[in-house]
Amino acid sequence: RFVPERMVPFSFPLSKCALWDPVPMGDVTGSHITYYRNPKLSMKEKTLRLAYRHAKQNEKKLLSCFLIGILAVDEDGEGITLTIDRFDPGREV
Repeated sequence: RFVPERMVPFSFPLSKCALWDPVPMGDVTGSHITYYRNPKLSMKEKTLRLAYRHAKQNEKKLLSCFLIGILAVDEDGEGITLTIDRFDPGREV
């Protein structure tokens, strides 16, 4: 089902090069992760502390980094859990 008042459009951040053709094709389809599932976010304290320390030590306002984790459907099928367990500071180049 498509419920316009509950759907929020999403967009990708600007980049220097595109990996795909951005011209829309086909009919509009609504997609929202919370429409059918109850989301939960779980993050290890060590990962959060590493990301915080990296942000504090970096002099730039914009950081290039990654939070890596696992997306899984709960056993009861009613929710999803995003477990973030690693931090990658990325590369400067």
